[in-house]
Amino acid sequence: MAYPILTTTTFLPLVGAVAILLFRGERLARWIALGTSLATFAVSAPLYCHFDKTSSALQFVETANWIPTWNIAYEVGVDGISLPFIFLAAMLTVLCVSVSWTAVRTRVPEFYAALLVAETAMIGLFAAANLFLFFIFWELMVVPVFLLIGVWGGPARVHAAVKFLLFTLSGSVLMLVAMIALYSEFGTLNFRELAASTLQPTLQAWLFVAFLAAFAVKVPMFPVHTWLPDAHTEAPTAGSVILAGILLKMGAYGFLRVSLPILPDAVQLFRTPMLALSAVAIVYGAYVTLAQTDIKRLIAFSSVSHMGFVTLGIFTLNRSGVEGAVLQMINHGIISAALFLCVGMIYERTHTREIKDYGGVAKLAPAYSTFLALFCLAAAGFPGLNSFVGEFLIVGGAFKTQVWLGGMAIWGVALGTTYLIWFYYRVVMGEVNPGLEGLKLELNAREIATLAPLAFLAVCLGLYPDCVLSYLRETVGALPGVTP
Repeated sequence: MAYPILTTTTFLPLVGAVAILLFRGERLARWIALGTSLATFAVSAPLYCHFDKTSSALQFVETANWIPTWNIAYEVGVDGISLPFIFLAAMLTVLCVSVSWTAVRTRVPEFYAALLVAETAMIGLFAAANLFLFFIFWELMVVPVFLLIGVWGGPARVHAAVKFLLFTLSGSVLMLVAMIALYSEFGTLNFRELAASTLQPTLQAWLFVAFLAAFAVKVPMFPVHTWLPDAHTEAPTAGSVILAGILLKMGAYGFLRVSLPILPDAVQLFRTPMLALSAVAIVYGAYVTLAQTDIKRLIAFSSVSHMGFVTLGIFTLNRSGVEGAVLQMINHGIISAALFLCVGMIYERTHTREIKDYGGVAKLAPAYSTFLALFCLAAAGFPGLNSFVGEFLIVGGAFKTQVWLGGMAIWGVALGTTYLIWFYYRVVMGEVNPGLEGLKLELNAREIATLAPLAFLAVCLGLYPDCVLSYLRETVGALPGVTP
């Protein structure tokens, strides 16, 4: 491209955040945030239109000297794995601005500034071409999410925000140690140069554990998942969308960007325990989801189960499983974001998230109930909707690896269908709960416009998953250790 498209896409939201803090008006803040997020999405469009799907190399590469004495440069670029996540981050930010339009009434400029800073961190992380820049955006992401939970969250927001911060920083410290060890060994933190180098197997094992501490918390993998339900429960709707849609994907993306290419021997060493932990997360997360009475906690624990499918697919180390894992990350980002948006929209009217306080919503809000049905079916892996293909590829890859892993995955799918249908039945079907009578629960035009893109993607990716898979094939095929 003739202009630095990745740098512009990454830092345009940061410019918008600065503008919001300078002008300070609540109404103006909303419009600046909307305009900036839409502009970022528009500016990123050439990335998808001009990407060469036949190449596994980084594209749209931009480099500049940054810290010459440390041999560290500003390097950004995208490949077939990172590109779909930039699209997802840019799109979800627009929807977060929309859903918060009337929901956020306190410290409005600061809220939208934090949201745009989070967008810069998300896009920058997926565009980073060296580990130093990756780590900076990884840490930057913590700040706005901590504020979104701690300032604009629910009654227990401080506890949830501090718990999120402690879990995240504990893992990040070990990642910093691993990064310093790699730099000391090779004098570079460029991803491609590190992947082309050879590390001793023992050192690889220690480095894998250090990176695992950071990536597992972000996924989050069992048993370091306990911060997630609290964070989701207390976060505002936009915070939950960012958490579920993007932040959880950062850990799994780290496995694909760092662990598999740079530490292939350690990946083989820890493959079996990683597969076992993933299988446990799938079933454990589903069973705990069945016991939830709070809608947000239900969706949060379902994310533990669904992200278990993702890590299972990655560590099958076959093309079917890995491609399915990346596709399922995109699918989960779409569906979990949609479900949290649905919860936020109805909570704004009822001010309760307890499932027992609902019932008969279909009679009061047919359009809302239709969207919720679509997203629940998509989350359950209904054929023709987006999660079906991702789960199919992961389950197929699991059976290729070990039969019992495929069996655990099928068990998780069955449990997922159970808790989603039961949830939908209790909220939407049956007689109208007396507490809901007289409330206007139906969606307005802005809310329908917010959910419509996600509904379109759920159907589009279900009927034509190749619009994502076509970007992945060459890059996944080039990952070390991934078999056909």
